[in-house]
Amino acid sequence: MNKNAVFITLIGWMIAISFSFTQNDSNSIYLNNYLNKLKQFEKSEEHLVSVINNLPDIETERAKAEIKNEILKCRLKYKGLDFWLRYLDPLAQKKINGPLPVEWETEVFEKYEKPYKREGAGFTLAWQYLDEDKIEKATLISLIQQSLDATIAFESDSVTKQLQTYHHFYLCNRLYLLNLATIYTSGFDCPDKESIIHELKAMLVEVDNIYSTFNQHFPATPLPQKYLSLYEDAKLFVSAQPEDYNSFNHFSFIRDYVNPLFAINQQLIKEYKVMSKSLVDYTLNKQATSIFSKNLYTGQDSKGIFLRVGDTNTLAKIDKLGKLLFFDPILSGNNQRSCVSCHKPSHFFTDTNTTTSLQLNYNGFLERNTPTLINAPFNHLLMADGKHFSLHMQAKAVITNPVEMGGTEDKIMEKVLSCDEYKDAFTELLPHTPTEKEISFEHLVSALTLYYSKFSKYNAPFDDAMNKKKEVDKSAVNGFNLFMGKAECATCHFAPFFNGVKPPYVGSEFEVLGTPSDKEYKELSVDKGRFKINPAKETLNAFRTGTIRNAAQTKPYMHNGVFNTMSEVIDFYDGGGGAGRGLKVDNQTLSSDSLHLSSQEKLDLIAFITSLNEIIPLEKYPGKVPKSSHKELNKRKVGGEY
Repeated sequence: MNKNAVFITLIGWMIAISFSFTQNDSNSIYLNNYLNKLKQFEKSEEHLVSVINNLPDIETERAKAEIKNEILKCRLKYKGLDFWLRYLDPLAQKKINGPLPVEWETEVFEKYEKPYKREGAGFTLAWQYLDEDKIEKATLISLIQQSLDATIAFESDSVTKQLQTYHHFYLCNRLYLLNLATIYTSGFDCPDKESIIHELKAMLVEVDNIYSTFNQHFPATPLPQKYLSLYEDAKLFVSAQPEDYNSFNHFSFIRDYVNPLFAINQQLIKEYKVMSKSLVDYTLNKQATSIFSKNLYTGQDSKGIFLRVGDTNTLAKIDKLGKLLFFDPILSGNNQRSCVSCHKPSHFFTDTNTTTSLQLNYNGFLERNTPTLINAPFNHLLMADGKHFSLHMQAKAVITNPVEMGGTEDKIMEKVLSCDEYKDAFTELLPHTPTEKEISFEHLVSALTLYYSKFSKYNAPFDDAMNKKKEVDKSAVNGFNLFMGKAECATCHFAPFFNGVKPPYVGSEFEVLGTPSDKEYKELSVDKGRFKINPAKETLNAFRTGTIRNAAQTKPYMHNGVFNTMSEVIDFYDGGGGAGRGLKVDNQTLSSDSLHLSSQEKLDLIAFITSLNEIIPLEKYPGKVPKSSHKELNKRKVGGEY
């Protein structure tokens, strides 16, 4: 058995273990209820295969319409099972209704093994295949047959036979609510825009039936009436919405219904002492009471070697050291550059107003735009190409990069420890890192990451609006509805951080946009992006989807800083990316079709993005840097010289 198979088996085993409790007759009825739905779904898939097989010519418009109609019927039956599948077996779910023909695993688990290729299948890909110029019956049937095979495998798997406790239910429900706020209304895995809201309505009804059945068979741990009444209100709200997903009120749906339902479910998870050993729950925090909370999930550990430290006073000392190091050019090879040279607090820790930052010793410019450090902890992979797994790896790489800060670990340690203020402070902290007998480079980078990560805890006006603390103006609300709907932004930028990390928040999305090297679209950017880390046809020119929080404050944009205004970025997407402008980008994941956004709609999008500007206090520079026993080092300036 290869590593990937072992790993997937391990995930399944862990999930199964977490639900291995004693079965009783009442719960058997509950399980059988569920399995009957699974059987009905299998029959609909089998019927779809039969329909395709019996059509003499599947390339006629009439045949395509008939097949699509049958796919829609299958999708509606599937909506009652998606609730379970996404949590219990995400790999099977992607075979049944995955949105990508090929996907490279880039989840948190990449920290433990290399990315591996997974080919997709199912309804979404089958629908999209029907729009191809040339269609082969065998290929189409294969896409559906793989979906059927995954369904049968899921039914027979030990995981589905362990659904006799309440634990799985509340964890499935949590993921369901998160997806209601992110993908179910955005068209993320629904290829037919006209069906998005119709399918949403069907799903709400199906899940309501799941709730009713659950409460009948688990009376000791039920969904309370408060939850059920609010869910009924959510159903009524959606039923009153137009079928046109461009007109759907995402803002009110999430603020007034989904987010409050999530808060109740989180409370029940704590109250009922819900247990899980599933890696699906790797990052989610049961203490979060809102989807729009800065503690919803954990992407990165900012403490590093100081992980065990919880005392407020000690953390304050580490923070102070981190700040001094952040502004001190002692970390660079020439003692003239500091972290703040490229990550300026006044510019939300970016190097705003420059396309890319200067290289060390003024030897030209860096290849990529300087990203903001704010909200970096909410990514599992860092840098535009996902090169680094941790904040500490990233910090070390920048400090020792010969064209960035040009330092070496040994030389930096020698210089830092020549300063009594640093040496005494880190010596005092040594008891808090018992595995380390002396001050190390890990102490330095951990102090740095702990320092700058604190700027990621602040909220934006849009968060306050979603948490019903304040209002945002109508233009921002309209912009959010466009973002989730017509503008198709939410198919790549997922709430609450509007980056590429989607529920259950264990993976980072990479997209191929066709970013040009110039505003005239004369040629594609030469930067190969993710391909440098994981060479494959699908990863060529792919880049990690960054956050749009604080985007109004963090220009220029894209990995190469080619665009200087948000209007230029929106025009880029509206025009279909690089391929839409005539560049050859064979693997572009962004649709090359125009979005047909009006001037007012573009302004509304900017209003929404601006409402994501977080209220962050401006950090003041230290008055001085620590004095060294080496006289030549005492010439260095706070913040560096460039």
